[in-house]
Amino acid sequence: MTAGAQLTVTDKRRAARHPVDYKVIAEHRQLGDLHLHIVNLSAQGFMSQGELPLDRGERLVMRLPVIGRIEAHQIWAHEGRAGFQFERIIRVDDFLKLVDTVQPNPRLRPRR
Repeated sequence: MTAGAQLTVTDKRRAARHPVDYKVIAEHRQLGDLHLHIVNLSAQGFMSQGELPLDRGERLVMRLPVIGRIEAHQIWAHEGRAGFQFERIIRVDDFLKLVDTVQPNPRLRPRR
């Protein structure tokens, strides 16, 4: 049996990322609540800063403004940072509203 996530979303690591400073509590199936500090965000995933007791492929469930409940799978971790891919791509209009909500600095919000 294969371990890890079987993701259907294509790899879009070159997608535009938006800097944010957003803290959220995510749920892990075995570890319970985990505090995440999201430092950048794209419609496909996010990067968090801070050590996490997770391995590649592990799943988290969180609630984000505008989006609501969404799953994310850890894709990589290195030196206190970790990259996560959402279970699904966030629609552009919802993503722009999300960034407006979690990015307090209007100069760092995406242009429309």
